[in-house]
Amino acid sequence: MTPSSAPIRVLSAGLGNMGRSHALAYHENPGFEIVGLVNRSKVELPEALNGYEILPSFPEALRELKPELCSINTYSDSHADYAVMAMEAGAHVFVEKPLATTVADAERVVACARANGRKLVVGYILRHHPSWMRLIAEARKLGGPYVFRMNLNQQSSGPTWATHKQLMQTTPPIVDCGVHYVDVMCQITDARPVEVRGMGLRLSDEIAPDMYNYGHLQVLFDDGSLGWYEAGWGPMISETAFFVKDVMSPKGSVSIVMDPNAKSDDIDTHTKTAVIRIHNAETGPNGRFLKVDEDLKMAGEPGHQELCDREQAYVLKAIREDIDLSRHMEDAVQSLRICLAADESVRTGKPVKL
Repeated sequence: MTPSSAPIRVLSAGLGNMGRSHALAYHENPGFEIVGLVNRSKVELPEALNGYEILPSFPEALRELKPELCSINTYSDSHADYAVMAMEAGAHVFVEKPLATTVADAERVVACARANGRKLVVGYILRHHPSWMRLIAEARKLGGPYVFRMNLNQQSSGPTWATHKQLMQTTPPIVDCGVHYVDVMCQITDARPVEVRGMGLRLSDEIAPDMYNYGHLQVLFDDGSLGWYEAGWGPMISETAFFVKDVMSPKGSVSIVMDPNAKSDDIDTHTKTAVIRIHNAETGPNGRFLKVDEDLKMAGEPGHQELCDREQAYVLKAIREDIDLSRHMEDAVQSLRICLAADESVRTGKPVKL
């Protein structure tokens, strides 16, 4: 066991957008030491990472380098196998969302973490964003039942559309992005999800015939709460449909008001909130509202890289302070279960009972 003051030796796999950002976070944090980067092909790296060798095989690098932490930022279909492989080799694991591409695989990863006494942190980056934490806290103050209205549509072209098409070889947008926002819903309500409905449409001939690049889901909770999430990727997606983050209850609502100049292909806008608007539904004898809406200005918000830095700082804290991650792992499986049920509903045309 490495002394708590010694840096944790990390092997980081996958050098796409998120993988590069996480590798930069390890590079800049003195609590980590990168022992290797893994990617199937050589890619252009930020200058700070140019000193690290890129290895082509994760199993071989794991065996040769014996890291204490594996950061898995590869495509979704390899997440479960790589995570289990790493934990059985004695390493803790950070894995980008979604945890797996099936519920059975997600449960297998969690069982492996428990059986081997390893830390498993899933890349729910919004959990480390102060504004989203505030949104969740304000919504919980209202009390349920809730209506959750959330989306993240991305008008993509060029390299971004190429990345989206690659992702859609295994995972539709309502699963890949949906787990983030379904996780937010589940953090706000402690109710149990009981039924999921989904619809989807293939809007491009550039993706597989059995894949769809636009979809939305509805999730019903046992306290009567309702959740809606919508996601679409591609050059045909409307910027007008870009961003809704809204929570309503009998007592009022909490909403994110986005900068009107924000663009959906700017990754920093996917997490920035600009303004959180709190609306109180209470009215007086004349039927008019007793309180004006309160706008919370979210100044100085962390950008994408700073959020990745915060996320990896939490991984370090979880390992060194032996944080109990049971609820974290259960939540990751639950949000994935809901989104995969939505995908099943899209494909069968029938609601899915949970």
